This record gives sequence, structure tokens and C-alpha cells, in this order.
Amino acid sequence: MEDRPYITCRELIEFLYLYLGGELPSERVAEFDRHLNVCPSCVAYIETYKETAALGRQAFQDLEQPVGTAVPEELVSAILSVRRKT
Repeated sequence: MEDRPYITCRELIEFLYLYLGGELPSERVAEFDRHLNVCPSCVAYIETYKETAALGRQAFQDLEQPVGTAVPEELVSAILSVRRKT
């Protein structure tokens, strides 16, 4: 089997959630891995993506935890208002 040309950064980003979720076929994973071996920008992007997702999960671990005093009351009110609408 001949390798396809490297995927583009845009292709990597479009299918990133499938790649990280282990939902891509092995051939496509190999293409992603080939791209990541030559593209430090995409490697950095993926690390930032993973960190952002982890921080998001961490922020919602304990919804009953009281909000610190450093958070402006307007922000808390806005978040609670949106949460009630969904």
C-alpha cells in the first residue's frame, strides 16, 4: 500500500475529535501520525486542545462547590441565567 501525501493541518483539525477519541480507521490514524511527526504546530495545537478539554471537565467536577469571592457577581448571575435556559 502506497502512503497518501501528508494530510493538511486543516484536515487534521477537522477530524481531531475522531483521532483523539480513537474512532478513526488505522489507515487514517497512520496519516495523522505521519503529519504530527513533521508538524510541530499541530502537535502544539493538540496539546492545547487536550489541556482545554481537561480544564473544562475539571471546572464542572463539583457543581455544588461554592463560588469563590474573586468571581464577579455579574458573571455568576450570567452563567446561572444561561444554565437555567438550557
